Amino acid sequence: MVRISNNLVGILNLVTFLLSIPILGGGIWLSTRGTSDCEKFLDKPVIALGVFLMVVSLAGLIGACCRVTWLLWLYLGVMFVLIVLLFCFTVFAFVVTNKGAGKVVSNAGFREYRLGDYSNWLQKRVNNDKNWRKIRSCLKDSKICDNLAKETNLQDFNQFLKTSLSPLQSGCCKPPTECEFTYQSPTSWTTPALINSTNPDCKTWSNPDLCYDCQSCKAGVLANLKKNWKKVAVVNIIFLIFLLVVYSLGCHAFRHNKDNGRWKGGYP
Repeated sequence: MVRISNNLVGILNLVTFLLSIPILGGGIWLSTRGTSDCEKFLDKPVIALGVFLMVVSLAGLIGACCRVTWLLWLYLGVMFVLIVLLFCFTVFAFVVTNKGAGKVVSNAGFREYRLGDYSNWLQKRVNNDKNWRKIRSCLKDSKICDNLAKETNLQDFNQFLKTSLSPLQSGCCKPPTECEFTYQSPTSWTTPALINSTNPDCKTWSNPDLCYDCQSCKAGVLANLKKNWKKVAVVNIIFLIFLLVVYSLGCHAFRHNKDNGRWKGGYP
């Protein structure tokens, strides 16, 4: 049973080590070949993740296969911290994304989003000018509005109303419905001579720049983030179960090494 535990820990960490190589390589590629702020924004977190996985997996691999108990102790300590952090993040993700939902637009197939409907923590993140410049750069690089403008079947306003727009398309590519702009194309609207709405997005909208600086665009980003974080939280729960299994196997191997006095690397 002990040998099986050590072997399983070794195999799992070997797989993790192999996975860390393309992750680290991808981060280095983004750092040296990234052409936009959006791509370069991801390089440091990806590199850090790759290095972290590589170092931890090596500690677990050597500690389990070579019976180096102090490495197993270090490995288990890091794993414990990782499990706690992942659990806290999962709970946090559910809490901060609990609020916020799109508003149904009468006779339309899409929803519209308001920034005030989301948690204060998320609002502060997108209202930060530095953060928003990077997010806006990513949105423009993704060409979500350019692709919407190319839809030839949306030249009629009634057809546009029936379209199921994504939160990002609804918030960033068109003005809010209450502004009562005149439709020309999915990304081109005529501003009325008198704007009756108090919504600040009505004055922020412009045909060249669209609504990338609108509150509705920030709300669309949060709506999209909420959807993705819910998925990530579910994946995290599965990953937590996996980590707990590996941690249990590592603890079993550690106890065996300690009980048999196999302390290597300078330990008695």
